[in-house]
Amino acid sequence: MSTTSAPIDPRAARLRDRLRGALVAAAATPMTAAGEVDLDIAEAYFRGLAAAGADALAVLAHTGRGPFLPPGVRAGLIGRACRTGLPVIAGVGGGSTPAAEEAKVAAELGADGVLVFPSEGDRAALHDEVWAAAGLPMIAFDLYTAPCPPAVLRGIVRHPGVAGLKTALLSDAMGCQEAIARTREADRLAITGEDRMFGPSLLWGAQAALVGIAAASVETTAAVLRAFEGDDLRGFERASARLDRLAAATFTAPMEGYVQRMLWVAAAEGLIPESHAFDPYGPGLPDGERAGVLAAVPG
Repeated sequence: MSTTSAPIDPRAARLRDRLRGALVAAAATPMTAAGEVDLDIAEAYFRGLAAAGADALAVLAHTGRGPFLPPGVRAGLIGRACRTGLPVIAGVGGGSTPAAEEAKVAAELGADGVLVFPSEGDRAALHDEVWAAAGLPMIAFDLYTAPCPPAVLRGIVRHPGVAGLKTALLSDAMGCQEAIARTREADRLAITGEDRMFGPSLLWGAQAALVGIAAASVETTAAVLRAFEGDDLRGFERASARLDRLAAATFTAPMEGYVQRMLWVAAAEGLIPESHAFDPYGPGLPDGERAGVLAAVPG
């Protein structure tokens, strides 16, 4: 149960309520091996995610390699995502351009909210800056590469512009449980980004999902959410097992290779062409790994 412990801005409250129960696809960015982005291909991919059952899109997030992309490409991807008609959350921060500046551009292009990448500095101040610059509702982000200290997280989820918190702690079950509890106590939306703890995170109280596995396998992910919302325990168990098999094949060492693995799946699913199924910013993966990944895709 959640209790109101801090005021929330009406704009953030609207996004919180709009995303409750939603599957937000953490979209990849289709690229060539040289890192070239074709916006027409990207838009077709975004529309494919929508057709497969995504309720909203998160572009330029960790899966979308947002911190690495230049401003013009970033703007083009946000604009094309907005053309799908789904709510759009744009990742900001983590790169060379200030997060506040990126948030302002996202607002001008019609994004519905921003996902604020963790920073090495004052994280609370970062959220203040983003909110002041753009006035867009914020999704705070607790990422496994830079976990948020618990005391800092408690303050961030009480920020008036924060609609919710996405946890992506990978294997820290206790940290995930704590983050979900603190988020709900603040009357914000607890959003799971836990591809490797997806079913458990729902049982721990997550109220929506924003996950990289939905960059390609939307139906597999949505099936778990919908079964959880119903009363079919065995259906939830079966759906979770299918997702867990795919997550075990894609979210594994080297962990940053998951983006390339999801692009392989997206190409196999017909969401993107093979020519744009590359992640030039990730680690090299062993020869032959692709076959094992695709073997784990539910039939």
